[in-house]
Amino acid sequence: MAEKNPLELSPPNSSISRQNDIPEGNMSLIGHLEELRKRIIRSLIAICIGSGICYYFIEDIMHYLTLPAGKLYYMQPMEAFFTYLKVAIFAGFLLALPIVLYEIWCFVLPALTIRERKVLLLVVPSSVILFFGGLLFSFFLVLPAAIKFFIGFGTDNLMPLFSVGRYFDFIISFVLPFGVVFELPLIVVILAKIGFINSKFLLKKWRIVIFLAFVIAAVISPTPDVFTQCTIALPMIILYFSSYLIVRFILRK
Repeated sequence: MAEKNPLELSPPNSSISRQNDIPEGNMSLIGHLEELRKRIIRSLIAICIGSGICYYFIEDIMHYLTLPAGKLYYMQPMEAFFTYLKVAIFAGFLLALPIVLYEIWCFVLPALTIRERKVLLLVVPSSVILFFGGLLFSFFLVLPAAIKFFIGFGTDNLMPLFSVGRYFDFIISFVLPFGVVFELPLIVVILAKIGFINSKFLLKKWRIVIFLAFVIAAVISPTPDVFTQCTIALPMIILYFSSYLIVRFILRK
């Protein structure tokens, strides 16, 4: 009885299907470390260039940052200088964020399958857009209302004097949670796309989500007041129900 050729045991298209799931390229550990070092250096250079550009326009940036609060003060000789540096570095990081994400993408790309690359090609830009959308929403809509709310506690004997360093720290701790919260629709859509959840599940858990939204808002809120916690929890709840509509009527799951 003739032996079968091992190559005949697999269908003709099996090698092609396997190629779609096998990452391209192999690299040694030293090669990966060298590649990682190169990507980190490029990212740091991009952040430094972005920070330098932002420091050149620091007066304009500080003008827009201080609009909600008005005139600020600095209590220590070096406070204004170091605050300018922090603002320039933070703004420079945001300016260089697309380049940083591109370097990360190039580093992990050889280890991904073709299917994973297609998914990340949609997920990464969407996450960046949602993150910046959360920052802009917080800074232009929520932050002015929060500052006005806090200033309202001032009286003739209690004048609000904001330190420039503390004010900038407050802005960072206030707007960054919104950037994270605005990623909620993307997370829900991904979970629905891979079959972990569906619209019925989302609708069934809405009471728990509202409760958790206020709990999370209380944890990540920079201040213990109810107003700030509500400004974080309410967008989270709105984004959740927006995600439900996307899953229900667009994904039809």
